[in-house]
Amino acid sequence: MQTRVCRLYGQDDLRIETEATTDPVGDEILIRVGAGGVCGSDMHYYFEGGIGQIRVREPIILGHEAAGTIVALGPDATGFSVGQKVAINPSHPCGTCKYCQQDLQQHCLNMKFFGSAMPMPHIQGAFRDLVNVRQGQCYPIADSTDIGRAACAEPLAVCLHAVARAGDLSGKKVLITGAGPIGSLCAAAAKRAGASEIVVTDLQDFALGVARKMGATHTINIATAGDELTAYERDKGHFDVCLECSAAPAALRTAISTLRPQGILVQVGVAGEMPVPFNPLVAKEITVTGTFRFHTEFGDAVRMIDSGEIDVAPVITQTYPLETAKEAFDVARDRSKSVKVQLSFAS
Repeated sequence: MQTRVCRLYGQDDLRIETEATTDPVGDEILIRVGAGGVCGSDMHYYFEGGIGQIRVREPIILGHEAAGTIVALGPDATGFSVGQKVAINPSHPCGTCKYCQQDLQQHCLNMKFFGSAMPMPHIQGAFRDLVNVRQGQCYPIADSTDIGRAACAEPLAVCLHAVARAGDLSGKKVLITGAGPIGSLCAAAAKRAGASEIVVTDLQDFALGVARKMGATHTINIATAGDELTAYERDKGHFDVCLECSAAPAALRTAISTLRPQGILVQVGVAGEMPVPFNPLVAKEITVTGTFRFHTEFGDAVRMIDSGEIDVAPVITQTYPLETAKEAFDVARDRSKSVKVQLSFAS
């Protein structure tokens, strides 16, 4: 069978090509992709040729947020059927390295993560009509579940893991800096975790509108109403937890100035080196923690989307057919009009 692929050859060199796909072997499952989300890492690869020190060194099929329908089963695949809809977990840890053995699979030393240019050869991604996926990476969803919503399981899993890193949020006051896809989904995850107050900041009213639909109790456009944050700095700070999703130095300063003593700062957004105001960080005894990908949270995210426990629909702001992928990437970069842009693979 022939499949179209969305392959990046280097910075600003994205091509839609056609190639033959192989039959599934072992416990592989051949999936016809229905929808794939454009992630920030995909955009970094396309517009900048890499992320920090990670560079695109050979042609790579992008995409790691995907869901689709099973079209064929490998000889060893069990528990699935042709025609069944599934969300695809892009994460494939080895299961045997020291971190996998410590139940820290997101730090696997031999990780194969869809659409990643970190290892060489690169791990090819899911932006294609047909893709073979290991059985353990396939999560069934109901026939009635929208395939685009199911493709949001990966970013939602990232947010569930980030929220878990903050500990118990029951009754807590939470600040989320950045209202992109991750910030908005973090709002939904924080709401589900029992946060009593969820304030989201961003530079774009469009994104803040989505954040309100996802669970924010209050939003602040820091470009036009940044002085609203001053009230949260009184008496050494207001928030118990900050989920910093923007990786902007100004947002980090805001997080530290508005967190109460012994508050928790979860750094979700990824950037290069960033200046840190250590004096207030130390004086207020703030705990800083990182968060990276997910493991068991992927299954949780699929279940929440499938059951309707979390409605991710407001985050999906545009869908483009695969052949207009370049346009989709351009729109995804425009924060004034998009949050999560998806590609549709219907042919």
